Amino acid sequence: MKKILLVCMFIVAITTNAQDSSDFKNETIEFLKLTGAGTAFENAIAQIGAGVSQENMEAYTNEAKGTLVGLYSKMADLYMEEFTQDEIKELVAFYNTDLGKKLAEKQLALTQKAMMFGQSWGMEVSGIAQKYN
Repeated sequence: MKKILLVCMFIVAITTNAQDSSDFKNETIEFLKLTGAGTAFENAIAQIGAGVSQENMEAYTNEAKGTLVGLYSKMADLYMEEFTQDEIKELVAFYNTDLGKKLAEKQLALTQKAMMFGQSWGMEVSGIAQKYN
């Protein structure tokens, strides 16, 4: 009887943990979408598919969007390694504010511009390094 009770408690614990993990993953995916990642992926799908014929565009778009589920899952796993569920909840709350929405809207363009600054800086430092070779 004790073994049955222990097994039942173990199953309840596993089920609860799986539910918590599922909630955590869903919240993390929501966070990723709120940050503007969804828009960036939609834009990438459109750009990559620019050469697809008009007659195949709908099929291409549907299939390409279908790949987002796996991508979001992998990205969520990455974020879940670095942030707790409570931290993700706080981030979701932030990205639902006006300031968070503004950041999400501008973040991709800011990141692209910052990458250009970084590339220019890298070339400058490379020139300095060559001077000392």
